[in-house]
Amino acid sequence: MSDKEVIYEVKDFVATITMNRPKTLNAFTGDSYNEMKSLLARASSDPEVGVIVLTGVGERAFCVGGDINWEKGEGGKSGLETVELNFHRQIAECPKPVIARVNGYAIGAGNIIAYFCDFTIAAEHAIFGQNGPRVGSPASGYPVAQAANVLGHKRAREMWMLCRRYTAQQALEWGLVNSVVPMAKLDEEVRKYCDELLALSPTCLKVVKRSFYYHMRPILDKDMMDVVQEVAPNYFSTGEQKEGASAFLEKRKPDFSKFR
Repeated sequence: MSDKEVIYEVKDFVATITMNRPKTLNAFTGDSYNEMKSLLARASSDPEVGVIVLTGVGERAFCVGGDINWEKGEGGKSGLETVELNFHRQIAECPKPVIARVNGYAIGAGNIIAYFCDFTIAAEHAIFGQNGPRVGSPASGYPVAQAANVLGHKRAREMWMLCRRYTAQQALEWGLVNSVVPMAKLDEEVRKYCDELLALSPTCLKVVKRSFYYHMRPILDKDMMDVVQEVAPNYFSTGEQKEGASAFLEKRKPDFSKFR
């Protein structure tokens, strides 16, 4: 296995971008997040690529979002404040079909990546869910709002505001994923989708995908920091985010009572 935090491969007109931080369940840092953005842009413009697959290394996790040590930050500044968090929008704006190959936990930003992809193929043991309010991470803006487009408002609010966990089968029933298969069949199922897409008119696929993009367009004006600045401009200096991150790292229940 490569020692790179993100692995890139092109084979048979399919570009695969693999998050390679198994010790942290493929949680990303600012550096690996920026590398994912760079590689997605590369695949988007490569004429030898017709379909893009996003996945994580191993069988435990697709991606569990931002690395909490990185999100906690140092010197009073969270890592979330140092990176332009627009990878999800980049998926929506990519002219080529993007498939999430979900090989385990898809939590937090990992879950967002999965539901922003055009197709989501999950192994039977995959688990989906959000962490934001549980760990003091102020995910907001269009990455949150898009969940309502996928799930409807009641399901989206349940997922985001209660931070529950959902099995692959539940995700399938909710419309969060397209297909659920045993882990041993995951690559075969992903390749099936790739081959079907590669047999179609690439220009027509671009036109269709762009049409869905315009349905999403009204929510894309507000990113995370826009909403944080509107609702809680001093959020990162109050200690609430640090309490959530510290509690997670210390394996204890956070105490948010003084921030109500």
